[in-house]
Parts: sequence; structure tokens; C-alpha cells
Amino acid sequence: MRVEKNKKFLDLLLRESPPSPPEEEINQILSSRDGVSLDTVQVLIDRGFVEKEFVCRLWGKSIGYAYVDPIVSIITPEALAIVPLEIARKAQVIGLYLIDSTLTVGMAHPEDSKLVERLEKITKTKISPVFALPCELDDAIEIHYTTEQSIAESIGEFEKEEGNLLERLTQEDLTTLSASESLSKVVDALIYFAIKQGASDIHLEWGEIDAGVRLRIDGRLHEILRFSKSVLPAIVSRLKILTKVHISESRFPQDGRFSLSVGTNKADFRVSFIPTIYGNNVVMRILPTTSNRQMLTLDKLFMSQDIVKPFRRLIASPNGILFVTGPTGSGKTTTLYSALKEINTPDKKISTIEDPVEVRMAGVSQSQVNSFIDLKFSHLLRSILRQDPDVVLVGEIRDFETAKIATEAALTGHLVLSTLHTNTATQAIVRLIEIGIEPYVVAPSIIGVLAQRLATRICDFCKESYQPSQETLRRHFYDAAGQDVTFYRGAGCPNCRNQGYKGRVAFHELVVVSEEMRSLISQNAGLQELNESAQKTGYRSLRYDGLLKVLLGLTSIEEIEKHSSIEWSL
Repeated sequence: MRVEKNKKFLDLLLRESPPSPPEEEINQILSSRDGVSLDTVQVLIDRGFVEKEFVCRLWGKSIGYAYVDPIVSIITPEALAIVPLEIARKAQVIGLYLIDSTLTVGMAHPEDSKLVERLEKITKTKISPVFALPCELDDAIEIHYTTEQSIAESIGEFEKEEGNLLERLTQEDLTTLSASESLSKVVDALIYFAIKQGASDIHLEWGEIDAGVRLRIDGRLHEILRFSKSVLPAIVSRLKILTKVHISESRFPQDGRFSLSVGTNKADFRVSFIPTIYGNNVVMRILPTTSNRQMLTLDKLFMSQDIVKPFRRLIASPNGILFVTGPTGSGKTTTLYSALKEINTPDKKISTIEDPVEVRMAGVSQSQVNSFIDLKFSHLLRSILRQDPDVVLVGEIRDFETAKIATEAALTGHLVLSTLHTNTATQAIVRLIEIGIEPYVVAPSIIGVLAQRLATRICDFCKESYQPSQETLRRHFYDAAGQDVTFYRGAGCPNCRNQGYKGRVAFHELVVVSEEMRSLISQNAGLQELNESAQKTGYRSLRYDGLLKVLLGLTSIEEIEKHSSIEWSL
């Protein structure tokens, strides 16, 4: 790197906003290094002096190239195929996308014209270089070049190296194997492939003859690999060491967590071990942090307008309790985070109690329950209310004590947001009473309930329209028979692994508690009476909103049938 460019970056860093680190700290870093280099940039990021995006854009500006984060960028399969894996690793480069016979390539040193020329000769393609951080390039290469075949090859190499040990495994052997480099490659490959596919969970399962790996992608399980079950005990032991649970325990369920660096970010994993008749099955839940997982706004959740408008009014309320309900994995936390993002202003004190904290939010005081020291939702909630909050998010109301404190907080000038596991919105009201809260306390405290489900979204690349049968129309609509109605489906393409679906979309129902409903709740009215009262204020069922999403081409009728009960809706 030429000296004048070093000086240009330093000038930009000290001049541009957001505020840069003090000049004396910059000089202290420079005094221990040979001028400004990419290592200096990494040190500034690691020490938290500057935001990564900001300093990387400045570095790119100083050398005359745009900055791209290959971890979060869309990378096309055709671009990856042009640059062989060996070249990508050796040269620290990755193909991003191909447009008009020009390949855009992420590079640590895009100003290296000789390297660009060599790449053009190897790939026989015109190269357009952009800047990327070396650590992001390294991890992006491992993530995007990992395939089912490469995982199988890693397992094969491990079996070849450790075949003798695998035949007569003892506890001591498992401890030794779990630290081996070849086994680490197997576990890393499984995780990288899951991240590449956008999986939410990794399932490692015993079978009678062999073992298998399945990934949950967009709510659906996909089997990606079968392998010798002699390898699975070593993989399980490796994960137990990572999660710091007892490696020798195989009789009882165990739970743990670990983190993995991905570029300058990290992914968190919650791991569950369950004993089966053959051995420990493992499920790893991937919990990306804020930098990996974008916090959506309410506008990006595809909420129908007749739901999002009253929901916005509810989250702007000064007090009361608002529930988001649905089964595990229905997107409740995402909706609550979106609500907090909308009302998170400097004049409001927002506190959360979560298990776990999935997304870090600036300006929000976040706490995490800890079962190991008996730090429960109720304990934290009682203490947080002494911190003078305006808004409190309780990750889940599970017991009477938490419910009692939450409803009392809602009655004493706090807005409380929380979740319950119920099938419909009105069931949440009944559930609160069943937990043990008196109806006369529930009635004035609850202001609304949003119920939701997640349906798999039709792939935008292979979406096609079709005319449903008259029988299908009669089953779902009052008066659609004989009408020209268009539905959509995915034909299947490489972008969606030939599934026809990619991504997810939520559908909702919202109950806004009216004065009439408060009177009914006080009288301990049943579900039917509550539903009839809710309909007077605009309540429509989950399936109603789901069918609207079908007509808009966001999801299929099969997905709505899978996730909601049959009823006349339109």
C-alpha cells in the first residue's frame, strides 16, 4: 500500500462522521505498526473504536474501490463456479455475481492489478474487483463452497484417519477425537452449510443402520446426508465440549450454548441433546445476532393494513398488556422486536426479559433469564419494574407469578408486551384466566392480542399462476364458485432447491379489546361470546388473512391449509 493512500485513509478517518476514535489512540496504534494497513483496520474494528461498515467504506474510498460484505451479500452459484475453491482460498477472493460477462470479485486487495490479471487468465473472464475484509472473505469462502458432497468428503476423511478408534470407542477415545482437527472440519462444514442454506435448526439423528443430518429451512425439514453411525458419537462429543456440558453423560437430556465467529460477526447456537434407544440425538438452533439478522420494521412484515394500523395504535398505548400468540417458531419474537423498533425513542425507557436475547437493540435495556442460578422471568420482572421503565417486553408468560406481576404492571402505567402459546387471539384471554389471574384484573389490563402463523413463501424466481378447481374455491370462499380466481405456486428452480418455496410470510388475526369485551371478560365469558364481540370491532380470522396472502401470490393455498383450521372466510 502506498504511503499517500495510507495518509488519505487516516485523514478520512479523523475527519468524517460518525465520531472517530481520538487521534492519540490512532497514533498509538500506528506507532506499533508499519503505517496504516488492513491489519490496522481490523484492530480498529476489534477494539470497538469504529463501526465496521463505516471504517470499511472509508478504506474502500481511500483505495478507490467499493466495499462489499460477502457474508451478507447475495452470491450467485454461477459466480462461485467460475473461481475454483483452491484459487479462492489461496488468493483470498470470492466471486459475487456475473453481469454481461464481467465477474465482480470480492478481494482483500482489489488494487493489486497483477492479481486481478492472473485471475482473469485463470477464469478467462473479465474481473471487476471490490474490497472485502480478509476475515469476511475467509468465512464466506468456507460457507459458500460447502456442499453436501464436501461434508460427506470431510466425514470420509475423518473415518479414514480415525477408523481404528471408531471401531472400539471408549470415553477416553471420544475425548481425544473431539479435539481432532479433522472432526472440527466436519462440525464446521455442517454449520457452514446450514448457514449457507438459511437453516434455523440442524438435526443430527441416530438410525438403526446409519445416522442422518436434516436441516429446517423455512419451516420445513430437509434431509441432506446419511453417514456411518460410528461417526456420530464423536460429533456429539465435539458439540458437548463446545457447549460445556458433561461429555460422559448420555442418560439424561442436556442443553448448552456456544458461539461461532462469522467474519466480524458471530452466530450463537442453542444445542439440545436427547437420549434415544441408539444414542444422543442433537438439535442445534441457530440464533444469529443483530449483525446477521436484520431487525424488520412493521412495514416489512407484510401485515395487512386493517391489522397493522390498529396494531400501531396498540403499541403506542401508554399502558396495558399486549400479547403476540402462536406456536413455537411462528415469528412472535420477530414481531415484538419490530414493535419495539418502532416505539424505541429517546424519551422512552424500554426494558426486556428474554430467553435468550436474540437481537441486540441500541437504546434498550435487555436482560436474559438464567435457569442455572434460578433467575426466572418473574424475578427479573419484579426488579425491572423498580428501574422506572415505560415499556417492558417479557419474552414469555409461563406461570402465575409472572402473569400476576405483568398484569399489575399494565395497570400501574406500563406498556407490557409478551407472548403466549395459544391457537387463536381470543384464547389468550381465556388462557390468562386459566393461569390464575382473576377476570376482574384481566379485563382492565389487556388491550389487545395478535395471533400469527408463518407460511412458506412462494419462490419469486419460479412463481407461476394457475386456476384452482371449483371444489377448492367452494371449500374456502362463500361466493367464488364460477368466478375467475387466480392462485400461484412455485414450479421449482435452483434458487429454491427445486422446492417451489423460499422464505416465509406471516398471516395474522388481531383482537382489539373493546369496552364490551372488558365487560364480558369480567363476567368470565366463553370463547364464542368473546369472538362475537371481537367481530364487532373488525376482527377477522387467521385463515381470512392467510387467504388474502394467497390471492396476493405470496404463498400457496396448501400452506394456509397446513397452518390454519378450515372455516368460511371470504
